[in-house]
Amino acid sequence: MTEIKKNLQTILDTIRQAEKDAGRNQNTVQLLAVSKTWPAETLKQVARQGQRLFGENYLQEAHEKIRALKGLDLEWHFIGPIQSNKTRDIAACFDWAQSVDRLKIARRLNEHRPAELPPLNICIQVNIDNEDSKSGVTEDEVMAFAAAIQPLDRLKLRGLMVIPARHEHDTEQRDAFYRAHQLFEKLQAAYPDIDTLSMGMTGDMQAAISEGSTMVRIGTALFGQRDTNKSE
Repeated sequence: MTEIKKNLQTILDTIRQAEKDAGRNQNTVQLLAVSKTWPAETLKQVARQGQRLFGENYLQEAHEKIRALKGLDLEWHFIGPIQSNKTRDIAACFDWAQSVDRLKIARRLNEHRPAELPPLNICIQVNIDNEDSKSGVTEDEVMAFAAAIQPLDRLKLRGLMVIPARHEHDTEQRDAFYRAHQLFEKLQAAYPDIDTLSMGMTGDMQAAISEGSTMVRIGTALFGQRDTNKSE
């Protein structure tokens, strides 16, 4: 646990320094701990260090951890692909769904969100580099998709989630982040409640922060190398 505690502090220091270097206000970028494949006990130890936001990709595994850690006042983000047969459980168990990329999925999440819970926070996943291997709407589709989501009263649109392609050159990587931020600002101008641009991971969080990210999703730098054979 000492190693993870040290890792967490290093990441937070890196985020704060990146904010400073970019001329941004301090504490404007949140850390989402990507905790897939890590057991509840490990998450509990990280939570004791003050980390509240956790991102999960695998529904069954996340279900078990959410139950085990109930009472710790954690905020759970679903960040994996959302299939139609999983919308009921995601809507009931999570605080956020960051990977919404189809109106059918948005409507099902809205339908299944329990009335006693606040609206489900969602992000539109954008395929910023139009990669065939990734989910997400195109840049040109974002505004129409956002408009279609607005009538769904059990959802609250918070912003965009972006996973750019891995670019060899830093300038190309930054260009993808820059375009995502331009799109975020366009969405924000139309919908003032928009406040979240989820982009940047272990290898590129500083570049993402310099281009306007408000939430970085960090797994490896915090927890270490995960079991890549893990499946749901």
